[in-house]
Amino acid sequence: MIKVYKVKIGEKVYEVEVESVKEINGTISTPAPTSSTPAPVASALAGDSTKVEAPMQGLVVSVDVTVGANVKVGDTLLVLEAMKMENPIVSPVNGVIQSITVNKGDTVDGGTVVVTIA
Repeated sequence: MIKVYKVKIGEKVYEVEVESVKEINGTISTPAPTSSTPAPVASALAGDSTKVEAPMQGLVVSVDVTVGANVKVGDTLLVLEAMKMENPIVSPVNGVIQSITVNKGDTVDGGTVVVTIA
């Protein structure tokens, strides 16, 4: 089971995922995942649109969708690099990409709208 926590250090807020593990006969095993995709930050806009926000500050290392593309829940929209780790930002809804507000190489702050899905 993966739990997500927000940790504030100074004025910065970090999102941390913690997975529970069990040790059996000297080996560590993890329970079967209930969901293999991280939960993106999303909020509704007027007219059944969903805006997807960057959950953290980072560098956009890839944009994996284009405007007009159909996406399903869990599809990777883009990848952010934060603290030397690549973090996939996935679609929270089924829909069509309405707009993309970032490009590969951009640096974004947490809370920045990166994709809008209609």
